[in-house]
Amino acid sequence: SGDVFSFVQAMERCEFPEAVRIVAEKAGIPIPRQRERSPDERRETQQRTALVEMHKEAAAFFAHQLETTIEGKAARAYLEDRGLDSDAISRFALGYAPSAGEALLRHLKQKFPDQLLELSGLFSRDQSGRPFDRFRRRIIFPIADDRGRIVAFGGRALGEDLPKYLNSPETPIYTKSNVLYHLDKAKDSLRQLDFAVLVEGYLDTIAVARAGVSNVVASCGTSLTEPQLKLLGRHTQRIVVNYDPDAAGQTATERSLTLLLEHGFDARVLALPALGEKNAPDPDTFIQKNGADAYRKLLADAPPYLDYLIARARQMDLSSGEGKLRALNFLMPYLQRIPNRLLRSEWATRVAQQLHIEEPVLREALRRAASERRSEVKTRPELVGSGAKPAERRLIQMLLESDNLREKLAAAILAGELHRGLESEKIFAALLQSTAEGARPDPTALAASLDEKDRRLLFEIAFAPPTEASWEEAESCLAVLRRRSVEAELYSVQKQIEANPPTPELHTLLTRK
Repeated sequence: SGDVFSFVQAMERCEFPEAVRIVAEKAGIPIPRQRERSPDERRETQQRTALVEMHKEAAAFFAHQLETTIEGKAARAYLEDRGLDSDAISRFALGYAPSAGEALLRHLKQKFPDQLLELSGLFSRDQSGRPFDRFRRRIIFPIADDRGRIVAFGGRALGEDLPKYLNSPETPIYTKSNVLYHLDKAKDSLRQLDFAVLVEGYLDTIAVARAGVSNVVASCGTSLTEPQLKLLGRHTQRIVVNYDPDAAGQTATERSLTLLLEHGFDARVLALPALGEKNAPDPDTFIQKNGADAYRKLLADAPPYLDYLIARARQMDLSSGEGKLRALNFLMPYLQRIPNRLLRSEWATRVAQQLHIEEPVLREALRRAASERRSEVKTRPELVGSGAKPAERRLIQMLLESDNLREKLAAAILAGELHRGLESEKIFAALLQSTAEGARPDPTALAASLDEKDRRLLFEIAFAPPTEASWEEAESCLAVLRRRSVEAELYSVQKQIEANPPTPELHTLLTRK
C-alpha cells in the first residue's frame, strides 16, 4: 500500500518534505525553489549552523582535554573505575572540561564572534558580567539530535562539586524536551528490534548500550515529554522503562507511563532487583556488578506496566479497607487508560486477586467511576476491606443467629477450611469451636479470646439488625469463600513459579494459548 513517498518515509523515518527531497535527488528532478526567505530567517539559519559548528569544535576541545592533560588523566581514572575503557570513551565521544574558568572561552574566541558565544549556552557570567566557562572540572557527555549533530552537553562533576550533573541551557539549537540522548546511534536498532529501552542518564545509557542493548535512549534526567515520545514513535511503539529505583525515578516512571498510555504505546517496566544489596541498583551499577547477560535476561522478562504498578500498590498497607482503597485509587488512572475493553476486564480481575478485593465490588466501583468520569474510586472502605467483606459478615451473622443452619454451615466451612487465610479467621475459629461444643455462640464470651480489631468487628456484626437466613443464601456466601480460596492458591502457585523459573516443559504449558 502507499506510494514511493510513504515508502521512503517508513524506511528513512523522516517527514514528508524530506521524503520528497530524497526521491527528487534519486530521480534527478529539481525541487521548485522555496519562497524567498526574509533577512531575519536567513540570519537565524546562519546562526543555527554556526552554533552547531561551535558545539562540534567544543566537543573536540573536551575530547582533547580528556586525552592529553594531567587533569584529564584523573577524569580517565574515574571513567575506568566506572568500567569505561578507551573504546567506550571514543565510541561515545566523552570529554573533560578543565577546572580553569576560561579555557574553552579562549579556545572558541579565536573562531567565533562574541554574540554567538553568548547564545551558545557554553558560558555563564559572574557578578561583574565577565564571561566564564559553564562546564568546569566535569566529565563531558556530548548530546546529539536525532540527525547526529551535537547541540548540547551534559557534565558530571568530579568529587563533591554541586550540582552532580549540569546540562546546557536551552539555546536556538537545543530544547531539552525535544532531544533523546543516544537516539542518533539507536535508530537502526530501534527499527530492527521494534522496542526501545528508556533510562534516565548518560552513564546508564552507555552501560546498557555496551551490554549489547543498543536500542537504548535516555530522557536526560526528566520524565518523558510529548515531543520526545513523538521522536520515539517514528521508530517503535514498544517501550521498556528502566529508570533509577529511587523515589524520583519511581515518580518519573509513573509520569512516563501515563504519557505512554495516552499515546497508545505498549509499555513495560524493568525494576532491577537488589540481589543481596541493601538498595535496588540503577542500570549502570547493576551491569557492573552482575554482568550484561543478567541484565539482558531481566530485560527480556520485563513485565507489563500494570504488573509493575500492582507491585507498587501492594507495598501499601493492605490490612485495612482504607489502605486497599488508597491502593486501588493509585491504580485507577492506569486502568482507565487501557483502550481495549477485554484487556481492561482481564486486568480488573488481576487487580482484584492481587489486592484481595471482591471482584464484583471492584467492577461496580470501576463502572461507576467511568460513568461519572472520575479518576478515583468512591466506595465505603469496608466494601474493599479484607476484614469486613459482605459474604464473611453474613456468614458470621448466620453462625451467631441461625439455630437451624448453624451446624450444617459450620460443617461446610470446616470441610473446605474456607475460613483459612481470612482476616476474620479468628472469629470464624471461635464460632466453629463454640458450635462444635454444642453451645449457642455468645459474642461477649467469644470476644474475650479475640484481639481488639476482631472484637470490634464481631460486635459490629452481632449488633446489626437481624435478618432471616436461608440455606440458598448461605450457599451463595460459601461459594464466594470457595472462589477466594482457589484464587489464593493460584496466587501462591504464581509466586512460586516467579521465584523458581519453570522447566522448558512447564513453560510450554504455561504459554500455550
